[in-house]
Amino acid sequence: MKHRFGDFEFDTASGELRRNGGVVRLQAQPAQVLALLVEHAGEIVTRDAIRDAIWGQETFVDFDKGLNFAIAQIRAALGDSADAPKYIRTFPKRGYQFTIVSDTGLGWWRLGIRPVVVAVLVALAASGLFLWRWTARPHATPAPMIAVLHFDNDTGLSAYDAYAQHLTDALVAELTASGSGRFDVIGNAAVLRTPRDRRDIVAIGRSLNAGYLVLGQLQRDGSRVRILAHLIRLPEQTHLWVTRIDPAPQDSASTASEAAQRISSEFLRKL
Repeated sequence: MKHRFGDFEFDTASGELRRNGGVVRLQAQPAQVLALLVEHAGEIVTRDAIRDAIWGQETFVDFDKGLNFAIAQIRAALGDSADAPKYIRTFPKRGYQFTIVSDTGLGWWRLGIRPVVVAVLVALAASGLFLWRWTARPHATPAPMIAVLHFDNDTGLSAYDAYAQHLTDALVAELTASGSGRFDVIGNAAVLRTPRDRRDIVAIGRSLNAGYLVLGQLQRDGSRVRILAHLIRLPEQTHLWVTRIDPAPQDSASTASEAAQRISSEFLRKL
């Protein structure tokens, strides 16, 4: 079934997420978690319920780490924040709640908001009081934006194409989870996949209103492959840090996650 919320459309059967008609990349397991939350919108879905439904009771993987990674990926795809959630609300040690019900005939909100509350807000807006309070209070300074370019596979080995994608997705998720409240992260914009020979990082930063940019590469050195990740401040194009992992881990999603954790940790010290 397709569910619409905000600018998004999500098919819980296929796991396909779209924003304004364009496909937003979401790995299979995060898509399954999002489907479970959307199908129970307005309810608190416990961590145990998510584990049983997605991972299974007999799983031997690190479930907590896997679920945290999945939620971080979902938030990155939706442009959501743990501190000021629009879609995914966290209930510490309990579970998660999808806070907006899609327009599939269920109504828009199922959060206990009563008509009298809406009536009060309308009355305040009509009297001008709501507008006065908004314009009178100081506006919060927006969090800095970090744009993560798709990692370039410069090894000449097609086997590392998937690894470059895994690494990009994992780094977006790590930065989103670790930097929540400090900065925003964007990694799914089409401009971030611009081929390097046509890439203008200043123009990319300007189009996304990004103050920082992550540029990554997989390079081949003989029989070895290394990862380079550059943290660049815009518009000056100043290198704040370069993380080098040599040799790169093997081609798998789990080792990509480990590399992303190291890159994120080193970058956070510079931010």
